[in-house]
Parts: sequence; C-alpha cells; structure tokens
Amino acid sequence: MYIDQTKYTTRPAGNRIPQEFAIYDRLEELDIPYVRVDHDHADTIEICHQVEQVLGSKICKNLFLCNKQQTDFYLLMMPGDKPFKTKFLSAQLGCTRLSFADDGHMQDYLQTVPGSVSALELLFDRSHQVQLVIDKDLMANEYISGHPGISTSTLQLKREDLLSFVESTGHPPVYVDLPDPRKEEP
Repeated sequence: MYIDQTKYTTRPAGNRIPQEFAIYDRLEELDIPYVRVDHDHADTIEICHQVEQVLGSKICKNLFLCNKQQTDFYLLMMPGDKPFKTKFLSAQLGCTRLSFADDGHMQDYLQTVPGSVSALELLFDRSHQVQLVIDKDLMANEYISGHPGISTSTLQLKREDLLSFVESTGHPPVYVDLPDPRKEEP
C-alpha cells in the first residue's frame, strides 16, 4: 500500500472528487487547520493503522448504522481498536436492533461509499437524516482523524475543531459510553 510520508496542511491540487473539495471549502470557511496524508484507498481499520504511523495519531472507526425499518440513521464514531457490539449502542439510543445501513442510504445522505465515511460527510446531510453518535472514549484523544469524502486522504483535526465542524453542519452529537469487552473482568 502506498502512503505519502508527507504531512500537508493545505488542500490537495489536481483531480479530486467534488465532495472532497466541498469539505476543504468548509474547513477553510471555519478557519479549521488540519494535517492531511494522501494514500491508496484506506477503507479498513487495518489499513488505517499504517496511515496512523504517518499522522502520529489514531484514526477513529466510523460506522453508518440504521434501525430495522431503515428510518433512523446513525453515524457512530468510536476508537478504531475498540470492538463494536450493537446491543450496547441500541440500548443507549433507545432503539431496537441496529445494523449496518446500506450503500444507497450512505450515498443519498452522506454522498460517500463504505470505507470512506467520516463525520466530515455530515456536511452533505442537509435534511438532517443522520444522527451523529460519539463514544465518550474517543473524547480522550487530542486529535480525531477521518477521510474527506473518499478514503484516499486522511485528515487529522483537533477534537474541538472536528466538533465545531459537525456543529456547523447542524449535527450536534449524542454521546454514548460503549463498554470495551477487552477490559472487562472474566
């Protein structure tokens, strides 16, 4: 896998998708600094671990979920190495049986594809169909990283700056406290 070892602090030049440029436009409008690393498609958390080595910080896991009826949609941000158990999230959100939402809804609401989703794509959910949900453990990190519309770049933002970005899109987060089964006593 190719990963450019350079850390950029500006938007890329050249041939990029419009969604990516829209995200850079909003970051500039809000005067939010970031560090950018370019790479081949990094659409799994395992590949993202390699990108983390260049960034110097962790990349969070972003899961696009929905209820059984596919009427309520959630974007869950959590630590990348923390296992996800849907029953704990469902209980805290007061909904039944969450599962992964389909590609079509992801494209319709967030204008992206699986493996590329992050909170930055909430910019495109102008009808506010997606609820942002953040695991409180993620708030312990100084930086939160995600893909800007497509998984060929990763942006590192200060936690407060990412929260300002999502607030500017009209998506105030709901915080949950997901247990980490790796830390539980046997």
